[in-house]
Amino acid sequence: MSRTARLDIPGLLQHVIVRGIEKRPIFLDDEDRTAFVERFSTLLVETGTQCYAWVLMTNHVHLLIVPQRDTLAHFMRRLLTGYVVTFNRRHRRVGHLFQNRYKSIVCEEETYLLQLVRYIHLNPLEPGLVQNLEELDHYPWSGHSVLMGNLKLAGQETKEILWRFSRGQKKARELYRQFVADGIEQGRRDDLVGGGLRRSQGDVSSAEDVESFDARVLGNGAFVERLRKQEGLQDKLAPAMSLSQLIGRVGTLLSVSPEAICRPSKARLPALARGLVCYLAVRKLKLKGIEVGEKLCLGPSGVSLAIRRGERLIAEHPEVVEQALALDQFCFPIKLSPR
Repeated sequence: MSRTARLDIPGLLQHVIVRGIEKRPIFLDDEDRTAFVERFSTLLVETGTQCYAWVLMTNHVHLLIVPQRDTLAHFMRRLLTGYVVTFNRRHRRVGHLFQNRYKSIVCEEETYLLQLVRYIHLNPLEPGLVQNLEELDHYPWSGHSVLMGNLKLAGQETKEILWRFSRGQKKARELYRQFVADGIEQGRRDDLVGGGLRRSQGDVSSAEDVESFDARVLGNGAFVERLRKQEGLQDKLAPAMSLSQLIGRVGTLLSVSPEAICRPSKARLPALARGLVCYLAVRKLKLKGIEVGEKLCLGPSGVSLAIRRGERLIAEHPEVVEQALALDQFCFPIKLSPR
């Protein structure tokens, strides 16, 4: 199945995660880190890209940026390609350093900006790169120390973040630091490292809650709908296949007729098929829950229950996602264990 296209137009808040190939270190010493940060800073200024948060870990990097004049792809290509050349030359090596595809998540700014700034800047605490908040205040490889006034980085936005706490710089830093401290107790925030409804909104109770969803987006349904209307994103946010096509493929996979899937029934196989259709339609194809419910004769709560049923089926048979959504491949039936 082909990779999903990036949502990449100027002006979008993007949480970017870059990982080393095979989870290998991408920084071997402070000279490597300095080379990366200097290149990053230079590109921020040169391209007018806004940066709100960043952190260098051992084998990965987090960036929270808003490209203004160019695409994210162009910015990241210049950043990563240039660093790889420098790294390979310095360490007398050849070949890839980063995973082939960095992760980028479009984020709803007003809802998630401060949460993401905190999450990204707290990363060094978990693996013990710093031991406490006092050390983090002076950690040279994070935007947190810039916000605290202990480091300077050309291109990093500070007023935009600090003014959300207070117009006075000293008071703003005190409140920002307390905000970061409060986040330590929250622990790992898996809802912020992936996009889409399941991570950002948790469990849902009705189809109306899942009307708009995209795994590349951290934000609510209204935000996804606004993105769909933006020039340059319409095609990338369009469903890959129709609901009828999906029902046909799921029917082939589970050996259930489309007619049986679309009519009310408590029989096990049709119920599993409806669950898989609901999960794939809403979570993968970004179709509206109400539309799916009307096709399958399910109400809002029925769609939500079916989605959970589909999740359980995929947990047992993860290959069905590829089979159901790959339009150019033959759909092989799967064998379900009797219950």
